[in-house]
Amino acid sequence: MPDANSDLAVGFGTPFEAQIAFLRNKLRLPTERWDDIQRSAHDRAFMVAGAAKADLLADLQKAVVDRAADGGGLQAFRKDFKEIVAKNGWTGWTGEGSKAGEAWRTRVIYQTNMATSYAAGRYQQMTDPEVLKLHPYWRYIHSDGVQHPRPQHLAWHGLTLPHDHPFWATHFPPNGWGCQCRITSVSAADGLSSAHAGLGEPPKGWDKVNPKTGAQDGIDKGFDYTPGTAVNTPLRQFVQDKMIVYPDAIAKALAADINRYVSATETASAFTTRVLADRSVKEPLFLGFVENSEAINAVVSADVKGYMVLLPADAPRHIADHHGTDGGSQRPATPADYALISTLVNEADLVSIGKTERGMERLEVRKLIDGELFKAIFEVRPGKRNKALSLVTLVIKTAK
Repeated sequence: MPDANSDLAVGFGTPFEAQIAFLRNKLRLPTERWDDIQRSAHDRAFMVAGAAKADLLADLQKAVVDRAADGGGLQAFRKDFKEIVAKNGWTGWTGEGSKAGEAWRTRVIYQTNMATSYAAGRYQQMTDPEVLKLHPYWRYIHSDGVQHPRPQHLAWHGLTLPHDHPFWATHFPPNGWGCQCRITSVSAADGLSSAHAGLGEPPKGWDKVNPKTGAQDGIDKGFDYTPGTAVNTPLRQFVQDKMIVYPDAIAKALAADINRYVSATETASAFTTRVLADRSVKEPLFLGFVENSEAINAVVSADVKGYMVLLPADAPRHIADHHGTDGGSQRPATPADYALISTLVNEADLVSIGKTERGMERLEVRKLIDGELFKAIFEVRPGKRNKALSLVTLVIKTAK
């Protein structure tokens, strides 16, 4: 029997790049309960139940990613966890106070992240068009190392179905806490021979949902999905969809935490320098989310809770061409000034309203920073998706 602390005991082997990328590319979302985020939302979000502080989540995610990358294993993660808890002053977490409780909690965090990321990486590999040509069937494999196997999981062992069978949409492992099952892809010849042997159909009633869990029998609550299917969902859109339906106070706190650790591809200053030098660049830079939606909602018709703050590539060019010096107190905006855009949105001294040339609502924000008056104009974009405040222009007046 494998050592309970070994990687083998928690059901995955040597980590690989697709698995590590899956973990690294998640956005940290603070949550109070383990089921605040469920199913495919885990493809985009990193969460630890009860970990609601940005610094704490950042440290926990880094520890998980590091241990996946170096193969340090559960014992290394437990050491990381102990140091992170002490550093961040995290108390009151489930399992705290006893050696057994701490061992259980660290195992759940580590094993769940490793198992789902391993499954997501395998899914990406197995759905590659070239792989599917050679291996169009998938087979369910139950781990021999499980001390107390689930009867349903044992019954699914060897089940071989076409890769697009609806069974896999809900039964792709892990199928519960501590589940060590996995899927392997097989050739058409192997798949057909297995089907002829009576393994080509899942058990009768496999798709019936248990009202107590909301999932099929044999699958724990929230595990009835295929890890890796939602990795291509735009991360910003995923978070926005969550924020819009959250209570105002939670949405505001979430926006503030995310903005502190925004996963932008580059800084606003570097982006501005690049788009001014290369006018072929068209994609905007995501700067974060609106935090003070209540103040802005008082002067615009749209509810901007959960709106993104965007810096379009054309904005710095327009500002450089048309809003430099005016012969008086106005000065040209520098790349460093664009690092203040989110501050202008979220800490405005004055907000007014009008219309842009395209007929969209215009949000005018003014703020005094280090003796200079910054005036920025944003277009309010309320569309069905990618709701945003998009910078149109920026004017800076000195104290002269």
